[in-house]
Amino acid sequence: MAPRPTLALTVGDPVGIGPEITVRTLAELGDRAPARGVVVADPAVLRRAAALLGLGVEVRALSSWDLPAEEEGVVDCLDIGEPGGAELAWGTVDARAGAAAVRAIEVATRAALDRRVEGIVTGPINKEAIWAAGSRHLGHTEMLGELTGATRQNTMFVVRGAKIFFATRHVPLRGALERISEEQQVAAITEALTALRVFGHDEPTLAVAAVNPHGGEGGAFGDEEIRHLAPAVERARASGADVVGPVPADSVFHRLLNGHYDGVLSQYHDQGHIAAKTADFDGTVSVTVGLPILRTSVDHGTAFDIAGGGVADHATMRSAFLRGAEFARFADRIRAEYGG
Repeated sequence: MAPRPTLALTVGDPVGIGPEITVRTLAELGDRAPARGVVVADPAVLRRAAALLGLGVEVRALSSWDLPAEEEGVVDCLDIGEPGGAELAWGTVDARAGAAAVRAIEVATRAALDRRVEGIVTGPINKEAIWAAGSRHLGHTEMLGELTGATRQNTMFVVRGAKIFFATRHVPLRGALERISEEQQVAAITEALTALRVFGHDEPTLAVAAVNPHGGEGGAFGDEEIRHLAPAVERARASGADVVGPVPADSVFHRLLNGHYDGVLSQYHDQGHIAAKTADFDGTVSVTVGLPILRTSVDHGTAFDIAGGGVADHATMRSAFLRGAEFARFADRIRAEYGG
């Protein structure tokens, strides 16, 4: 039997819900997990979360990636050498917590680049906290890009096995519309098709979502489909790709989830997010494509309002970990395609 892959898990902000959902996930799965999970954090932070939740697990501190044999009831934690703020109040913005979050990401990323782990699974960070610690990055994705040398990253949502991509992400809706062009669509289609092939679809089918109601209704409700989207789809098809669209957004995601396509290119942030999270909020996993390492993530924030209350639902972290274990078999493809 092939050995299980190893995944590095970061808790994100140590005074958010990340430590709770991480330790609960690993304690719940135990030796039934399809991958070995090693948390990258200050062990004191993980112990505090385990005690808060009343989990009967031992947090074993490790000093290197020379991993000891697994033991039932033991959660392994690679000590990042940065105090994680175990003495800080839950749910507070603090530079010390931000520094620990950044350090954990650095350590986990280096482990993946050095092939000590097959991938990383990230918990939620607090942007104010990492900025207070001196980070200049907008978030995880930008930080991982710099750490890995990747020049362009995008998000792939995975929900019920289906994949959703984004032509635009964190920009106002007006800005997303202004960015739409034929060349931009061709680039986004190419990136989506590449990712689908990397993640196991050798001959992928991709649908391009329309941006306007009814797909623009022949120009009556907007002409982006006529001027930009349809020409881009035709160019992709002319190169031999199985791309369809633009498909009205009120049906394209339903068809995706029913197996008509392998992926959908969403035109703006909420178009794809609403579809995925309505279908299965806890099961939607974010995968960063374009990096030379596998990275899956929860797609929610630090929930400072409930942190430390022992009530955080760990389903999203569980899904991210399980999806990471599933995708670990593509680690070599990811490195080959994206330059690792």
